[in-house]
Amino acid sequence: MKIIQGRASGPSDKRSATFTGDVWADPVLAPTDGVTINHVMFTPGARTHWHSHSRGQVLVVTSGEGRAGDDAGEVRAIRAGDVVLFEPGERHWHGAAPESFMAHLAISIGEHDWQEPVEDADYTKAPS
Repeated sequence: MKIIQGRASGPSDKRSATFTGDVWADPVLAPTDGVTINHVMFTPGARTHWHSHSRGQVLVVTSGEGRAGDDAGEVRAIRAGDVVLFEPGERHWHGAAPESFMAHLAISIGEHDWQEPVEDADYTKAPS
């Protein structure tokens, strides 16, 4: 058994280099055995850049409404209670809906490959 103590007190980390809009992240689990967990909060319209994870990623939406898109051009609505699974190496993005805040736990497995920002035309596609 391994118990890892919760996050140290201190301010949330405002993210900018790999996000569009205002995004904050609170680390839940620092990189441990190739797994990282962050509680990420997005303001309306904020989103990640395109990226992938060598061993996949799981999102657990904790509040609000968001969007998730993949390299095939599919954009899906995600809401509180939804769980999203991105396969290893799957190029994707995720963030808040245009008029809603959204928060999720991001469970990232393996290495990140951060890429270019998501174009507005891709982000604003009607979700299925």
